[in-house]
Amino acid sequence: MDRLTSLAVFVKAVDLGSFSAAGDALNMSSQLVGKHVQSLETRLGVRLISRTTRRQSVTDFGRAFYEHARIILAELDAAENLAAETRSVPSGKLRINAPVNFGMRTLALKLPEYLKLYPKVEVELTLTNRAVDLVDEGYDVAFRFGKLSDSSLIARQLAPFELVLCATPAYLASHAPIHSPLDLQQHDCLGFTHNELRTHWSFDGPEGRVTVPVCSRLMVDHGEPLLFAGLSGLGVLLQPLELVRDALADGRLQPIIPEYKVPTRPLHVLYAPDRRVTPKLRSFLDFVVDAFG
Repeated sequence: MDRLTSLAVFVKAVDLGSFSAAGDALNMSSQLVGKHVQSLETRLGVRLISRTTRRQSVTDFGRAFYEHARIILAELDAAENLAAETRSVPSGKLRINAPVNFGMRTLALKLPEYLKLYPKVEVELTLTNRAVDLVDEGYDVAFRFGKLSDSSLIARQLAPFELVLCATPAYLASHAPIHSPLDLQQHDCLGFTHNELRTHWSFDGPEGRVTVPVCSRLMVDHGEPLLFAGLSGLGVLLQPLELVRDALADGRLQPIIPEYKVPTRPLHVLYAPDRRVTPKLRSFLDFVVDAFG
């Protein structure tokens, strides 16, 4: 068996904890995974993984060998990336992570244009509102809103995100009037769980910055359910313009106290400092700066 292939299979088996999981990830049978590991063990003359009918565990030598194998495979990837970098045409898989609303409402509209420009690039897009670890989770780039807390990443600033305060006309007609941000304390303010909007909303008005504590019977980690709740009259929304634009245009939602501006939220595209800037990565960074900068 090919030694490098067996090495990669062994590392995947250790990473995922079983031959069957490694087989699923590598599109091969668990029996073939076992043969690759056995081939390595025969070559080395040492057992790497102890196996019984119920479980498997990595031996002490297997754990040490695993750490060296990871370095070897990483160096091989780096060498291949270096070869790719010498080619002028961007190619290969690009793994992207983005917040849900931005990914669905904004980035998804532009990705087809990028893929048409670079037909040899494959994109794998994951949408989540948590802050992923680019290195551990294997992402090439990630989009993040708000203040950056991880200074180890390289960031390119994009146009900030605009938020809009709004509610249905029916809700506004049947509840206490809202003349200033302080009046929001008497209302259900539909909450977004992943940032400071969960408990406090800020506005810039004639008297300067005003921050108001808010509460709601509904907290959600995605904007779409909050939009549905707002459209059903459950409360006041503070959400990205991209999410509520259509509802504002057709009158289903109505802006509230527009003289108080909601501070924009910074948006950055990030990549790891040790990530080699291959043509595919460089092409995507340039594309998003042009599209969203």
